[in-house]
Amino acid sequence: MSIKIILADDHTIVRDGIKYLLEEEENIDIIGEASNGIEALALIESKQPDILIIDVRMPEMNGIEAVTILNQKPAKTKAIVLSMHDSEEYILKSIKAGAHGYLLKDTDKKEFIKAINTVYDGGKYFSGDISNIIVSNYLQNTAAPQQIIAPKLDENQFGLTKKERQILPLILSGKTNSEISEILQNSKRTIETHRFNMMKKMNVKNLVELSVKAASLNLN
Repeated sequence: MSIKIILADDHTIVRDGIKYLLEEEENIDIIGEASNGIEALALIESKQPDILIIDVRMPEMNGIEAVTILNQKPAKTKAIVLSMHDSEEYILKSIKAGAHGYLLKDTDKKEFIKAINTVYDGGKYFSGDISNIIVSNYLQNTAAPQQIIAPKLDENQFGLTKKERQILPLILSGKTNSEISEILQNSKRTIETHRFNMMKKMNVKNLVELSVKAASLNLN
């Protein structure tokens, strides 16, 4: 039985390179290709692959966003993030999103195949060029990456309201305004207003800055 894979990268030459790398493997079958996260999620819905190999940086929806959404659904597909970057930020964000593996684009054929088989068999695989200390420390300190934990702010240093403190962990877990409105039973417009006020209080302009600042809070 072959391992069914979907490739997602906005560069055709990268996808062709991966296909060339894997074409002689009898137990691996590339069943679809996508140029962004939105296309990848649509293909997963229709084809139900075993593994998604996805680039970190793509237009419309990047790899980390796509993996986050994928892991919010009861899908069997496991994601391996592919990147040119070995930065701690990308690695940890990928793990938090629910990726089962992280490979650098210069990974050789032997390691690529090993990663695919390891993830398919239920394990996790991170490129040998990536610090094992970073990964292990993160996994040890994150008992349940997908669990939503309400933040307990030290003396509520940013002056957040009770509702804003409910919204913060939901935003950090990758929920959209529409999803948060359903969870908290508030209108989308209300959630948008709370989100705007919270980001203003915390003096952040985007989700990346919000994540960095939230990391300094007491979330335990």
